[in-house]
Amino acid sequence: MIREITDRSEWVSFQNATGSPSFLQSWEWGDLNARNSNYGVLRLGCYNASGDLSATAQVLKISAKRGSFLFVPHGPTFGDLENWNSLLSEFRDYLTDIARKEGYAFIRISPVQEYQKATIDCYRDLGFRKAPIYMHAERIWVLPLDKTEDELLANMRKTTRYLIRRAPRDGVKIERRNDPESIEVFWELYSHTAERESFTPFSKTFVDNEFKTFHESGNADYFFGKVGEDYLAGALIVYTESTAFYHQGASRHTKYPVPYALQWEAIKSAKARGCKYYNFWGILQEGRTPKAWAGLTLFKKGFGGKQIDYVPTMDYVVEPFAYAVSWLLESLLQWKRGV
Repeated sequence: MIREITDRSEWVSFQNATGSPSFLQSWEWGDLNARNSNYGVLRLGCYNASGDLSATAQVLKISAKRGSFLFVPHGPTFGDLENWNSLLSEFRDYLTDIARKEGYAFIRISPVQEYQKATIDCYRDLGFRKAPIYMHAERIWVLPLDKTEDELLANMRKTTRYLIRRAPRDGVKIERRNDPESIEVFWELYSHTAERESFTPFSKTFVDNEFKTFHESGNADYFFGKVGEDYLAGALIVYTESTAFYHQGASRHTKYPVPYALQWEAIKSAKARGCKYYNFWGILQEGRTPKAWAGLTLFKKGFGGKQIDYVPTMDYVVEPFAYAVSWLLESLLQWKRGV
């Protein structure tokens, strides 16, 4: 049986119990999108015959120029892993009813299940197809934090380790900040980065509210790197119980190894917080992400860790004609992204 969850503590407890694999299924992410993007948000729970919660799905109701659809970002979250496909089937049927009643053309799911042919086959058997566009990271770089700091350093690329150790000698200072002024510092760096790299940034309102929403529950920090009084790099780190996520980053070109020192400080902070993983977020995936990600990918991999490929974003078509229009528009968007 599926019903809406309105109790935050029930939601958070289930996410934590299942490993809190993504902040996109956190209560905060739903609040952020409801307040800032004007998306409708549904938090659904699938309960077994005994009344126990077996799976959850945070669903965003998206109405965009390219189409209207129901979106489950990095979900559903399955507590009963042996029967995940039958739980997914229940969510599919429930959301299909909503889509037909409210005029949504398709259901889109961006899973955090690792890529395996058998898993893909299950999605296809349930009527899903690969989406023409990625919505969130499908290939990520993750650093397990189950080693000492010395061991983490030893497992880094030689150049990365050298630049981290050189940073203090170059006068690099790292700050972790949560004060209101930190928002303005980050935005100045972020907008500069977007202009330099020619990407479409999140709005200032969205970035500000992302920090505020997660910080209210103690799940966000800004990290800044500076030399003298000049801020040269910044990062917004978002937390779940298990993981620290490097979700937003910004920098100025500089001869100083500021970004390396900043990431190392964020990694150490995540480890001290009790996180099991440091998630660098998306890396280059040929044919799926922009080619311009190559340099950033090299930077992220230098810290050690491992690549994880998720099941690609999957669509379930409800209204074929409207979906075909969305598919064409999103295929064009993928081309414009430089994929």
